[in-house]
Amino acid sequence: MNTPAPGRLLLVPTPLDFGCASQAPIEDVLPLATLRAAAQTTHWITENAKSTRAFLKRVGEHQALAAPLQAQTITELPREVHKKGDHKAGGFDAKPLLQAALQGHDFGLVSEAGMPAVADPGSSVVRAAHDLGLQVLPLVGPVSLLLTLAASGLNGQNFAFVGYLPQDSSKRTARLKQLETLAIKTGQTQMWIETPYRNPAMFSAALQALQPNTRLAIASGLTLDSANIQSHTIATWKKGAAGPDAQTPAVFAVGA
Repeated sequence: MNTPAPGRLLLVPTPLDFGCASQAPIEDVLPLATLRAAAQTTHWITENAKSTRAFLKRVGEHQALAAPLQAQTITELPREVHKKGDHKAGGFDAKPLLQAALQGHDFGLVSEAGMPAVADPGSSVVRAAHDLGLQVLPLVGPVSLLLTLAASGLNGQNFAFVGYLPQDSSKRTARLKQLETLAIKTGQTQMWIETPYRNPAMFSAALQALQPNTRLAIASGLTLDSANIQSHTIATWKKGAAGPDAQTPAVFAVGA
């Protein structure tokens, strides 16, 4: 009996409009090759099964799915992986989730929006695939951090993503000043994200904490017709430029 060739782990980007009031046509943000690969995949690892089914429904409107939604195998990462992260060596062991790949099934790794394992859970699954000898294949699609960086006018040769900032106002202010100092001293662009409903508070805190000549870039609604990408000094922002709303995901970046 022949042993089937092992499957692959496909890193499948999803549209950035998760949680937004409107959605972009999926064929406008994902190339045909990515849509075809997603349509042909029936085994998934995700942070949210509901959003993955919604994504596959959108894919199925353009490419016939290899299996109906009800027959897709969708496995959610444990909640503790979301809260504590899965990027540390010796942490969450995802190899048991990929056992069907050893029997020849391709797996798709997805997040709710954008590229999985970038500013989202999934690195443990990628590590496990490498450890099992599976091919890891990243597919083409939108990555909010890179789109923001490219449109920011800040240093794209040296940058860092620092995740979420503290919620406590005093700690948040201290962290903003720390990131500003780092950006000024090293020239390294500092990037972070925030839960949409806290966007206005983050924006207000940045205006209060950062120096007048520091440049702050904010990108929201990326890939949508309503996309809003602005990059100004703090002094200019204070003159009345509108910050992000409390409904749309946004990426923040600060630099000299």
